Amino acid sequence: MTLPDEIVRLSPGPEDWAYTFGGRGPLTTVRPGSVVELTTEDCFGGKVRGVDDLPSRVCVFPYLNPVTGPIAVAGAEPGDVLAVHFVEITPARDRGFSSTFPHFGALTATHQTAMLHPALEERVWVYELDVAAGLCHFRARNSDFAVALPLDPMHGTVGVAPAAGEVLASITPGAHGGNLDTPEMRAGTTAYFGVNVDGGLLAIGDGHARQGEGEVCGTAVEAAMRTTVIVDLVKGGGPAWPRLENDDFLISTGSARPLEDAFRISQHDLVGWTAELLGLDQLDAYQLVSQAGLAPAANVCDTNYTMAAKLPKSVLGRARAYDGLHDRLRETAAAYLRHR
Repeated sequence: MTLPDEIVRLSPGPEDWAYTFGGRGPLTTVRPGSVVELTTEDCFGGKVRGVDDLPSRVCVFPYLNPVTGPIAVAGAEPGDVLAVHFVEITPARDRGFSSTFPHFGALTATHQTAMLHPALEERVWVYELDVAAGLCHFRARNSDFAVALPLDPMHGTVGVAPAAGEVLASITPGAHGGNLDTPEMRAGTTAYFGVNVDGGLLAIGDGHARQGEGEVCGTAVEAAMRTTVIVDLVKGGGPAWPRLENDDFLISTGSARPLEDAFRISQHDLVGWTAELLGLDQLDAYQLVSQAGLAPAANVCDTNYTMAAKLPKSVLGRARAYDGLHDRLRETAAAYLRHR
């Protein structure tokens, strides 16, 4: 196993946080194959610290959902593939926070789903995080009910600069990535983004100690994170939409409104990816994905909704995405963890 040539540490303060994808120069530039050890703040900017800290009072829009970056990758050009392998994602504090938020979430009135009745009550939940035990503790606000949930750290917001000079708020998911809010973005996963501008300009934030599929109430267990990634580059072949790969699945994403269009985008990409890898015509790939695929919701609360389309790698035989890059990055990650 090969150790990485370069290890970069990035721990920005509030003055360096970004709130957009695009419109900002890089904080640092790394070589392909580099390990980046970074820190991220939670979506509230660390301002929610207890049940009385209602986000509408302590947070100021648009200064929500800060991301760490951008990180430029040397040699990345439009049309390339930027690969981001998540080595470790660890909560930086022993508490995470979730909330209901006025006009935000899947089961309340929003600005785009206008209703005469008022929005749901704004309320904050505090989750005690036990990293050593791998537990995240839910406690009801209006009863004595409590349950320990498995800790499952992931990043809700990962992406690159959009194309054509566009600048998008960090809360918006799209073809560039951004606020995808899929629980699949956990340690052991490799994410693939199409490069739109020189350097790619990767940014990462919005750590979740855990999140259910759909992020129904609008927030996960929001937490600051200490995260390690390996960043690599494939020349040419950039995907139209963000893709993910873990040891068991290929995963395509789509972000749009209405939800069925996000579903269609993710399925369309997965059908095309499957056809390419297996040398199938489109309808044969469509048939295979229809019978073997899964379709978990990522989020149904953001400015765009996000769907994931998953295909078990067991049906691929010896075919490997991006010439087995995920497996090579897993090996590099294992070497890094043994020798750090």
